[in-house]
Amino acid sequence: MPKTQARPEIVVLLCDADLKRRRETNTWHHLDGRPFSEEEQSLVLRATRVEFEEIESQLKRYQEYRLTTDEAPDALQRFLAPFMERLAEKNLGNAVELMNEDERAELDHLLGDIVTPVRSFAPYAF
Repeated sequence: MPKTQARPEIVVLLCDADLKRRRETNTWHHLDGRPFSEEEQSLVLRATRVEFEEIESQLKRYQEYRLTTDEAPDALQRFLAPFMERLAEKNLGNAVELMNEDERAELDHLLGDIVTPVRSFAPYAF
């Protein structure tokens, strides 16, 4: 039996849903507070386990991304430590001179993680 695919329109809608059901309206709302339209409400009520698993997978990837960006300054310090130990005058320029091509690429990657603004979660972006 082929595996059922997540329907992107439902995943996107659920990612923008405040899942707390409002008793007064008996509907869900978007994260910005707008109530779901009747069509949107109908769509989310037909969501399957596959859609919820897809959202869970996407959120997990986003959490991993956030952890990487949050830990980037410490990772940079750990990366640079062995180079700095070898230097009398400890500055980044001197450390770069000791690095091979792969190490400079890693330095660029870590610096990118630090200076790039953190992106907010969006469906199918991570």
